Amino acid sequence: MSALVIAEHDNASIKGATLNTITAAVACGGEVHVLVAGHHAAAAAAAAAQIAGVSKVIHADAESLAHGLAENVAAQVLAIASHYSHILFPATAAGKNVAPRVAAKLDVGQISDVTKVESADTFERPIYAGNAIATVQSTDAVKVITVRTTGFDAAPASGASAPVESAAALADSGLSAFKGSEIAKNDRPELTAAKIIVSGGRALGSAEKFGEVMTPLADKLGAAIGASRAAVDAGYAANDLQVGQTGKIVAPQLYVACGISGAIQHLAGMKDSKVIVAINKDPEAPIFSVADFGLVADLFTAVPELTQTL
Repeated sequence: MSALVIAEHDNASIKGATLNTITAAVACGGEVHVLVAGHHAAAAAAAAAQIAGVSKVIHADAESLAHGLAENVAAQVLAIASHYSHILFPATAAGKNVAPRVAAKLDVGQISDVTKVESADTFERPIYAGNAIATVQSTDAVKVITVRTTGFDAAPASGASAPVESAAALADSGLSAFKGSEIAKNDRPELTAAKIIVSGGRALGSAEKFGEVMTPLADKLGAAIGASRAAVDAGYAANDLQVGQTGKIVAPQLYVACGISGAIQHLAGMKDSKVIVAINKDPEAPIFSVADFGLVADLFTAVPELTQTL
């Protein structure tokens, strides 16, 4: 019995979500192999080989794999899938794009958003926006799993020296093509990897106020900036800042929620944060039910005062 982790990377380095997924793979039992499918990705493969718990790295290199197109990556996974009892993906946009294709081709059920491995065939996953936990047992010969990274500690990025084995890259499927990307440059930490996050809600009232109130606090704390779905829908913040069930799932060391009521879909995305601070003028706001520290106050007064004090 062995597990295959599909690495998320940028062809030069391994992304943090892969480290959490490797921890889940180790818990499944047996050896853990990592597939690095990319183009000129030798550096990423070498980095994967150093991750604690990894027994072997499989490196497939081709131009068709450069941008992680789901059709090509899925075909690469399927080419070696028969050697594994578990195939694990981070539950990120990329992982959730490839995993269903692999599960469908293998004719097995996908086990999504796993937060705990109880045994090789039994897993826990949240349902109903995290209000209940389902225990799922799979009898499939191959378990195709997406891992909610906030449920597992990151594996140490160094300490191992696993061998790197080259695998023949499959030909381009021709089903999709990469045309280009527009990537916003941001000096702040990436939201899902940040240790501190400050988030703003609809109570901020406008995009101008969102920036005026939240940016100085984030600067003082060296934090990433997040937003509730209501703030994003109202146009106060960019879509990629949304935290919640339909946004990004985060679990930083510190989460500061400003003017966020705490709708179920938002709580599902941040309630695993280690310390939660809530600032809201409504003492009955649901956010206080998960907060470690709560301040009932007008955020337009409290947040600037907090920023000045820091």
